[in-house]
Amino acid sequence: MPTATVLNPAGRPDRMTVWSRAAPLRRVVRVSTEISDLLDAAAPAVTAVVQSVRDDQLDERTPCTEFTVRDLLNHLLQVAQNFQALAHSKEVDWAPGPDRLTGDWRAEFTGDVRTLGEVWSDPATLDGTSPGLGLPQRVVGMMLVVHAWDLAIATGQPYTVEPVLLSATGEFLDIMGDTGRQMGAFGPEVTAPDDSDAFAVLLARTGRDPRWQPAN
Repeated sequence: MPTATVLNPAGRPDRMTVWSRAAPLRRVVRVSTEISDLLDAAAPAVTAVVQSVRDDQLDERTPCTEFTVRDLLNHLLQVAQNFQALAHSKEVDWAPGPDRLTGDWRAEFTGDVRTLGEVWSDPATLDGTSPGLGLPQRVVGMMLVVHAWDLAIATGQPYTVEPVLLSATGEFLDIMGDTGRQMGAFGPEVTAPDDSDAFAVLLARTGRDPRWQPAN
């Protein structure tokens, strides 16, 4: 393997390795955690919904009665950015702030969600609870799963939740349900239709009507 000699700050020679083009490349394998695997499973469907929102849909209503599509997108972009900070147990600001739908916000969101899987792949991120939310670190990302449904149904898009995400979303609601209602994030639980699938039952627990449809 080729080497080169350089002078360090003290004026003494150091040896450093110089990789030649012929040197074999080592494959870097990312360590994964429970939450990074869940985020990676959620990412394709969540980002596909955001990518497919049309500009003429931004003022449409959503199942979150206080949010238009624009408001919900702003919140999703904020969630994707704040959850990166939560991976490092940093305090985050959940105030709405300025409109984030500027530039190529769809690509920005996709990149942020991809980064989420990377930053949460460190096993140390699973320790403790998230600042401000009081949730176990391993379940914080499941908010994306629920809000992606809000956005999909408001904009007439299909949305399928991977089975592996259902139990984690259920755990998220077990812990966050009462707090979410006190904060106004969730409404009172509603009764899901008899023929509901597992995800529709989870939606009903958040106060969402699984049969909600946008006005014609």
